Amino acid sequence: MIDAYEDPGTPDTRGGWRYLRWLVLRQPGRSVAGALLGSVWMVLLAAQPYLMARSVDEGLVPGRLGVLAAWTAVMFVVGSVNAWLSIMRHRTMTRVRMDAYFRTVKVVVGQVVRLGAALPRRAGAGEVVTIGVGDVHTVAQSLTVVGPGVGSAVVYVVVAGLLLAISAPLAAVVLLGLPVIALVTGPLTLRLQGAETAYRERQGVLTARIGDLAGGLRVLNGLGGKGLFADAFRQDSQRLRAQGYRVGAVASWVQALGVGLPTLFLAVVTWLAARLAAEGSITIGQLVSVYGYVAVLIGPVAFFVQMAYDLNRGVVAARRVVRLLRLEPEPDEGTLPAPEGPAELHDPASGVRVVPGRLTALATARPAEAAAVVDRLGRFGPTDATWGEVRLDAVPLADVRRRILVADNEADLFAGPLREVVAAGHTADERELGRALYAAAAEDVVRGLPDGPDSPVSGQGRSLSGGQRQRMRLVRGLLADPEVLLAIEPTSALDAHTEATVAQRLRQAREGRTTVVTSTSPLMLDRADTVLFLVDGKVAASGPHRRLLAAEPGYRALVARDTEGVVR
Repeated sequence: MIDAYEDPGTPDTRGGWRYLRWLVLRQPGRSVAGALLGSVWMVLLAAQPYLMARSVDEGLVPGRLGVLAAWTAVMFVVGSVNAWLSIMRHRTMTRVRMDAYFRTVKVVVGQVVRLGAALPRRAGAGEVVTIGVGDVHTVAQSLTVVGPGVGSAVVYVVVAGLLLAISAPLAAVVLLGLPVIALVTGPLTLRLQGAETAYRERQGVLTARIGDLAGGLRVLNGLGGKGLFADAFRQDSQRLRAQGYRVGAVASWVQALGVGLPTLFLAVVTWLAARLAAEGSITIGQLVSVYGYVAVLIGPVAFFVQMAYDLNRGVVAARRVVRLLRLEPEPDEGTLPAPEGPAELHDPASGVRVVPGRLTALATARPAEAAAVVDRLGRFGPTDATWGEVRLDAVPLADVRRRILVADNEADLFAGPLREVVAAGHTADERELGRALYAAAAEDVVRGLPDGPDSPVSGQGRSLSGGQRQRMRLVRGLLADPEVLLAIEPTSALDAHTEATVAQRLRQAREGRTTVVTSTSPLMLDRADTVLFLVDGKVAASGPHRRLLAAEPGYRALVARDTEGVVR
């Protein structure tokens, strides 16, 4: 099975079937072993009716108890060996499925990391969640065809050959039975594939809406819009339920036929064999063996139907995985060297100039405008910004990421010990962690945890309050210690006392380093060296906070929360 740190390989993204084929070829030894074990296991199942026929014809009917005992012993040995083979087959196929599962998880996670900031613009959160929660499991489950699927085909041919030695008409019925079943169930499996695809698409949309509702529930409550969104979610969920019923209706027919048709198949062959036995064309032992052969075939024939069902669901899921894997990150055509030292950042679209080594604040009535400026300065999307004398998008993206960090106040927090969550892959000693916690006024958060910085934190920091999560995000940005820190609303969820403390300590911690914050809080703005007042996304005024208060009515109205006087 694939190791957690092993390279999963380069997936074949030319289609769903090719991706499933790639998963099989990535573990050839195990796949071949599963096919062999499955084939031998099923063939030995079919051998039992043959041994039973010999024991009846050569031992029971003539009354030769010794021969009967010998054949009985052979049947016991074959059954014992087959029981062991069944265990090994199951273990092998479990490893095949788990390898496919974890390999798909690794390539999906690797692709998500590779896409980086481009992921939200290329794929919805619901689609990624649906792939991780459901599609990965469905893809892995479809690989069952490798073992029992091959074994079913082999035993089908073997049993047909054994029946041919008994009766050609019986062999013909068996050989023709599978194509008839395929003709009956084939259209249903194709219809299932289409219904499953539509269901998965709608499921992804609804999952994304759940995430949006969970993230914005507090805001919706404040605006009185919770009921409106709840009604929309209810309607979407009802449509998803209706689509699920359509999938279930087709799936129920497929699975019902998978059980019913093989049983009918068994009845027809048994009736024909009984007629032949009554006519004297076959012996009693052969009649028993025919019944046994067909009973053995019920499993493979039913599995062929189930296999078509699983493969159709698997290819739908694989196509969704492939669609994600085909996405490409933002092009990185940068070839010019970055400035050797701290340099000015300039955004021509807004007129923002960030002087190196200083604390600059962006204030605007529309937070999205300030966030857009930060995105351009941090190169999270198309940008004309310059860094010193060079365009920012002309510098290799790796150099930009290494020296310029955008700290979003809604950035994800992963599950794990708090120390690892805020370190984000960096190695931080106790002194560095302590300084970052102090600068973010987050020492009380750590003191309140049972094991201090080694305490586990749940995904997205759900075990912390909103203000605590915001401070942990700031701690993470400070621990990275970038040359340029661009922080979006780093104190918006804090009370006034904590916010004042963070503003003072942040300035001290980043002394001599380039820092940009977006905020409309006077406590934060008063600590900035320069405040840039944005109107309609462009710099309308700049200077120290107190001077802007005296000279700019629009700025004064914004900071004083006087909404009637705010320039929009």
